[in-house]
Amino acid sequence: MTAANGTEPDKNGSPEAATDPEPATGTDDVHGKDAGPGIAALAAGYAEKAGLQRNKHGHIDLLKSAGGIQGIAESIFPGLVFLVAFTITRDLTVSLVAALASAAIFTVVRLVQKRPLTQALAGIAGVAISAWLANTSGKAEDFYVLGFYTNVAYIAGMLLSIVLKWPIAGLLFGLVRSEGLEWRKDPERLRAYSIGTWVVIGVLVLRLVVQVPLYLQGEPGLAALATMRLIMGAPLYILGLWVAWLLSRPAGSRPAR
Repeated sequence: MTAANGTEPDKNGSPEAATDPEPATGTDDVHGKDAGPGIAALAAGYAEKAGLQRNKHGHIDLLKSAGGIQGIAESIFPGLVFLVAFTITRDLTVSLVAALASAAIFTVVRLVQKRPLTQALAGIAGVAISAWLANTSGKAEDFYVLGFYTNVAYIAGMLLSIVLKWPIAGLLFGLVRSEGLEWRKDPERLRAYSIGTWVVIGVLVLRLVVQVPLYLQGEPGLAALATMRLIMGAPLYILGLWVAWLLSRPAGSRPAR
């Protein structure tokens, strides 16, 4: 799962230890035979690094999984600063420098807080690439084009995970629910996690459907594009994550609170 800006959500502390964190080495592979420890270890590692966290009730903590308040701010603030600066100055260079400076400030804040820099560094790298694209083309709207490519990449990866019967939702939620990789042995659980993954794919596709036409309008569509990027970033991601969690919950379990 991606934060609002497509980067890996920040892990503000490790999730509570799962009761059965070790994946079985005989987990089914993509064709139903033994996958061996290699694929299982890779899948478990991905789940552990994805940043999903549980609350005290054992349910998914949506806010923390999205990077917390600070992580969400890091994902949306540079784009907002760019829009405001460009609207006021109409100067692309000044606006790009302002966006980069805002991303750098978050990195400094994390240094002062002695918190992991992974998300902040990924964020400033994304802003730097976005700034380079806009500066190279001379088009302000190209500041937002990187997000389209990252969305396409994630859509492709999630579709592949469904085809290979390793749906991303299962890798993420299975760890939180202490299922490990055992859910792959149950056709119903595999189907549920595939549906959950389709929900996240739907969120990413919706972003493209709404935002690409605004991008194609050029500078006249810039304000609307930036606004939709904010609305369809963290808020839509959290909503999609919550729906995927509910749809994939085991039969008989209570809804997440």
